[in-house]
Amino acid sequence: MNQSRNPTPYLVFSLLLIVLDQLSKFLVYKYMEPGFSGQIPLIGNWLKLHYVLNPGMAFGMQLGHEYGKLFLTLFRLVAMCAIGWYLIHLARSGASKGLLWALSMILAGAVGNVIDSTFYGVLLKNAPYGSPTPWFHGQVIDMIFVDFWEGFIPEWIPVWGGQYYSTPIFNIADSCIFIGVCSILIFQGSFHSDHSDDSDHKDEDETPVETSVSATDEPTDIPPSTPVKLEDDETKKES
Repeated sequence: MNQSRNPTPYLVFSLLLIVLDQLSKFLVYKYMEPGFSGQIPLIGNWLKLHYVLNPGMAFGMQLGHEYGKLFLTLFRLVAMCAIGWYLIHLARSGASKGLLWALSMILAGAVGNVIDSTFYGVLLKNAPYGSPTPWFHGQVIDMIFVDFWEGFIPEWIPVWGGQYYSTPIFNIADSCIFIGVCSILIFQGSFHSDHSDDSDHKDEDETPVETSVSATDEPTDIPPSTPVKLEDDETKKES
């Protein structure tokens, strides 16, 4: 049986990332102007802070249906609960620490964007015009802009062909999901290896120590048995 791990450190790590994500979004909302007018260069012209509202999915993608945002938010809620349960389950099953850290990042990203979608339409009043309800229709605040390409997609590419695109603008929650998923895909072999090594070390520790008797060991002295006095038939007759 694998050694159980305490899930608390991984949940605390997720909580810290959620706080960092929400704090960054609040500061952007409070102190930045949306669009290019409020853009702040960080490293040259390719890394910038650029305040935009995202009504759809991660990295600026959207769902076109009227209730698409509602479906997306409900899906995020279900996914958030499932990821949290799975993280605790894997920790108690003794999964690799690397896998648990990656899952905690994915959980933090899911919760961060769920908060935006669920509450920002009411708290920040940023639900898109014509939304059936401000609840579950809040727009996610994005601000990290890695600006290294923009232009028209060739028409021969399905779905996106013939449209103008730029590199996506995202937030810390999106980054947590992306890094967590990539870590699992890239390092899944080492995650499994670490898990196996932990199990092997535990099995070795639990192996009972067997004592063997060497052929050169001196035998233990055996006390002599009590002699039995034998009486012959003649002695019995005389008595």
